[in-house]
Amino acid sequence: MTSPASIRSPLALDAPPLLALEGLSIRFDMRDGQVHAVSDIDLSVKPGEVFALVGESGSGKSVTALSIMGLLPTPPAIVSGSIRFEGQDLTTLRNRAMSKIRGKEIGMVFQDPMSSLNPVHTVGKQIGESLRLHFGMNRRDAHGRAIELLDRVGIPDAASRASDHPHEFSGGMRQRAVIAMALACDPKLLIADEPTTALDVTVQSQIVQLIRDLQQERHMAVIWITHDLGVVAEIADRVAVMYGGRVMEQGSASDVYAATRHPYTSGLLRAIPGIDRSTATKLAEIPGTPTTIFAPLTACAFHHRCPMTEPGCTSSVPELMATDRPGHESSCIHHEELAAAGNIWLDDASTIQPDRSRSDDRVIVTVEDLKVHFPIRRRSGRARGTVRAVDGVNLEIHTGRTLGVVGESGCGKTTLGRTLVGLIEPTAGSIRVDGSDDDTHRTIQMIFQDPFSSMNPGMRVRDVIEEPLRILSMGSSGERESRVAELLEMVGLPTDAAERYPHEFSGGQRQRIAIARALAADPQVIVCDEPVSALDVSVQAQIVNLLRDIQDTHGLAFLFIAHDLAVVRHISDEVAVMYLGQIVERSSRDDLYREPLHPYTKALLAAVPVPDPSVSHSAAPLRGDLPSPSNPPSGCRFHTRCPVAVPGMCDTQPPPLLEVSSERWVACHLVGSDQPHKRPQTGGEQS
Repeated sequence: MTSPASIRSPLALDAPPLLALEGLSIRFDMRDGQVHAVSDIDLSVKPGEVFALVGESGSGKSVTALSIMGLLPTPPAIVSGSIRFEGQDLTTLRNRAMSKIRGKEIGMVFQDPMSSLNPVHTVGKQIGESLRLHFGMNRRDAHGRAIELLDRVGIPDAASRASDHPHEFSGGMRQRAVIAMALACDPKLLIADEPTTALDVTVQSQIVQLIRDLQQERHMAVIWITHDLGVVAEIADRVAVMYGGRVMEQGSASDVYAATRHPYTSGLLRAIPGIDRSTATKLAEIPGTPTTIFAPLTACAFHHRCPMTEPGCTSSVPELMATDRPGHESSCIHHEELAAAGNIWLDDASTIQPDRSRSDDRVIVTVEDLKVHFPIRRRSGRARGTVRAVDGVNLEIHTGRTLGVVGESGCGKTTLGRTLVGLIEPTAGSIRVDGSDDDTHRTIQMIFQDPFSSMNPGMRVRDVIEEPLRILSMGSSGERESRVAELLEMVGLPTDAAERYPHEFSGGQRQRIAIARALAADPQVIVCDEPVSALDVSVQAQIVNLLRDIQDTHGLAFLFIAHDLAVVRHISDEVAVMYLGQIVERSSRDDLYREPLHPYTKALLAAVPVPDPSVSHSAAPLRGDLPSPSNPPSGCRFHTRCPVAVPGMCDTQPPPLLEVSSERWVACHLVGSDQPHKRPQTGGEQS
């Protein structure tokens, strides 16, 4: 029986590339035309290095990865050029020969772990499958190796969890399981395609640390594909930036971040809502949207969005050329000007945002002791437990202001938002809008996380936006038509968009349609449920700026739900931190980000990636997964993961949510006490 090596010896720095793409082009011949997804790119990955492939959606990153794995369907895909792995051209291999390399020599972690796991088989069986295929292991040995791998990637109680099915794992655990599956055969190259995009900041930090540790332990090369430049700064040795199927810039991570030599890279970096950047100005935007390439390029792919465009940019396709730094290349003819000028983006990022004073606002929504519990029922119908999704929440939302709600998946954020708009019936407590308990369907509207799934694909955009007006019997047919045109203009879409269908728009454009629909009934409050979590950083900046402009113009109140603390900091006036259905800290934005008080808030902020390779990320990731809301821990619900929990106090006595200073509330025994190891005088559950 053959078994994979546990650790490979490091290769010399001057060794030939492990992977080399030469003149790689990928075209899709579709029924209604051609799409040129990748156009004549050259890339190489050295043994043992982490190589990041960065760019907006549609830039060609994932297609490049799938071509390396031999997973593109041909037809319609037409692949030309060469993909050499250890000197062997993978494009010349038949599927049977490629299957011996795929999984064994090259492993891949896909963006959505649930779609890459079979729901009907146990996790352990699926990990062991590649071991049985490539190394001839019997079922028992493969299962034992699967348990070892699950334990190595941090799955608690791996021996028993190996027999669980994917749906029984949390999102972070599923991603760990997929990583274990990709590493089962000890590959020389690991391709990670957006492995942290949909994860909470704490889980993202854990996954980044895990892959970094495994990469160093096994001396394997990693291709990290993402649009999150903060994560890239933490993990990458070298970076290539793609746009329109072309490589715009590549070099060491430190050079690409500190000495950018392409306007596109510069625009991406400036659009990041950093945790330490000023909130007094709008987020920097890259105007327009990425373009799908339907014909061979004859000009710079980025010229229609670039502030430096001149006739030379449109007369030919610029090739990668050496810059003033060794090993740093740019495909911009202005790279020497960039080296001298630095910041060339003169867009509205310098626009000062209005100072929203508290003097004129009023409380528009009051939430008191809100509880939302879901019974867990057996097949017989009898209850066998309760999920305490929201468990005693008190909030106030003010007109013209934004209350940000942050926390990990499963903390109750979305349930809270859906309850406010009436999609979920509360178990207890009250929600008063402008002092009234009456129907709130018109007063409060919602922008959902996935705009496409919240729209009827068979309805035109006109009907999607008009639907709330019809349901609420607002206006005549002509008035509703005028309102739709007004809303499309308000969110920056052309009037003719009304006659098209949702699938004809990009992700950012669909989110604008969702915003228009939420505004249709002229609400006073909008619940924004992760409205930018799935968007590229450039589109994210456009949507955040749009929401701020609409709020300032119409005096709307926002409840902004997100797990991206940098975005929340930029758009919010106040922030509430949720953990297992309860609020553990609430205060003004500036106070919370400047001096977090609760250990959970500190852990969330410490996990935020910094888009600067020169800054070391020394904070240890928050340990463990979120406990089940059906069986929350006794005492402080965070004590099982808290680095400063005091036995005998934190694990037995629930801390109340107390106002420790003016308009600042914290639920922690150790905050506001000169003697933190003594049991506080006040007790009782949070109410």
